[in-house]
Amino acid sequence: MKDYITVNDISEQQFEELVRRRSDKIEKELVYMDHQKSTTGGRLDVLMVDSGKSLVVVELKVKQDDGMLFQGLDYYDYVSTRAEAFARLYKHHSVDATKQPRLFLIAPSFSQTLVNRCKWLSIRPSLFTYVCLKIEGEEEIIPAFSEQEIPSAPDVIEITHLSDHMNYITDAAVRTRVEALLEEIKNWKPGSISLDAISFAISMKINNRVFAYLYPRRQYYQIGTYNADDEWTQYPIKSEDDLEKVKPIAKAAMDSRMK
Repeated sequence: MKDYITVNDISEQQFEELVRRRSDKIEKELVYMDHQKSTTGGRLDVLMVDSGKSLVVVELKVKQDDGMLFQGLDYYDYVSTRAEAFARLYKHHSVDATKQPRLFLIAPSFSQTLVNRCKWLSIRPSLFTYVCLKIEGEEEIIPAFSEQEIPSAPDVIEITHLSDHMNYITDAAVRTRVEALLEEIKNWKPGSISLDAISFAISMKINNRVFAYLYPRRQYYQIGTYNADDEWTQYPIKSEDDLEKVKPIAKAAMDSRMK
């Protein structure tokens, strides 16, 4: 069995190179396009395109840094206002300029202050922590990424449609499973459960009381609901096992809201 050691001392330039070469380890089908692109706010660390052909602005840090959110937003603003020009410039990547770009922040850790700020942003950045690993006796450094969840802000109802959320999921098999899940949930209490599209999520209500949210992602989804201690918790659903563990929790939350 291979013995890995954690590598903590790595420069931002080294880490940027690792991200460029290992982009699909951050998110499946994420593709590197360019790096250190000049913008009015400085040099954008990395530019990528995701599985849905949306532009992805990536801001990197090798230490915890609250300022990276503001830097990332500056680069995001630059790219978003020039999406058509970027689509033409990188036409071999088939970028869809009509889709909203995404913002990824990647660092070893994030402060609670930064995480709390993110929950109020309409663009909803994706936060990824990482560790760098090396096999003992070998030179290659391997980054391992993990997405950090952002808590939901208090409800701000916006007019949207269920189809918008379903179409955001680019993995057809995941989309099919979500459709089946929503049908199943409606049958937990026929006639009493409503599914409503709001910003970032599909809300699930029993007798007009929210008991869960479903948050779509490109190739998986999350379910937010109340755990046994009545605390709001978000669960990534990336497999059938994940779903089977969460369904009883959501059902219990639904039952508690009927009392």
